[in-house]
Amino acid sequence: MLEIRGLSKHYPGRRGSKGVDALKDVSLSITKRESFGLVGESGSGKTTLTRCVLGLEPPTAGSIIFDGVDLASLSPAAMRAMRARIQIVFQDPYASLNPRMTAHDIVAEPMIVHRDTLRLDRRQRSDRVVELLDLVGLGEQHLHRFPHEFSGGQRQRIGIARALSVNPELLVLDEPTSALDVSVQAQVLNLLHALQERLHLTYLFISHDLGVIRYVCDRVALIYRGEIVEQGPAGDIFDRPGSDYGRMLIAAMPEPDPDRSPFRTPA
Repeated sequence: MLEIRGLSKHYPGRRGSKGVDALKDVSLSITKRESFGLVGESGSGKTTLTRCVLGLEPPTAGSIIFDGVDLASLSPAAMRAMRARIQIVFQDPYASLNPRMTAHDIVAEPMIVHRDTLRLDRRQRSDRVVELLDLVGLGEQHLHRFPHEFSGGQRQRIGIARALSVNPELLVLDEPTSALDVSVQAQVLNLLHALQERLHLTYLFISHDLGVIRYVCDRVALIYRGEIVEQGPAGDIFDRPGSDYGRMLIAAMPEPDPDRSPFRTPA
């Protein structure tokens, strides 16, 4: 479904300085209905890759092929239409929702933007909003509430409903649980898993949290300083990492079993 070939992104420096190579010859492929995890530390290039996939940044070199179409070659109007098929769930559920809009209007907004594709009238859009809120575990009673009236987990559910409103095929999940409490993280991850099964979605899951990636993803790529250092099935990456960077990340994972934790003081 999505194939990235030799993707590079260079940001020129100021006043003749060298600049920054945010991505260096990145190649990866994501198949339909797969959960693909991209893992890296802050500054590794995850956000830049996301922006390139969404058409928010033009790549310096390489290609991004989605369902046979090179996204980098599309005009702004064609890329806007393509975004109905590629949607994003943002990291911060507090900052990503307009505080002056109700849950109904937030979820309905993409359907208005893509009305030429979806061809839904106002009543149909409202019915679709109710359906989507129910799908993510919220009820009709939440329709006319504002973001400040929701918890963080509920706000992220609204963000997920908004992303689903235009029937996308690929969801880019940009650290979707990092701003949530641990118990709420589990609820949102279970919701994403259920939605993928029900709607046959494909996920590009971006995170620095290896525990989340291991739970959600089928395949994983590790990115370091703009380069893919390792990729493969999640089980292989976590059980038999082939790179020094992969081994370092795995070694730094917290031990979920308190009896096996290296920080536990022997009795």
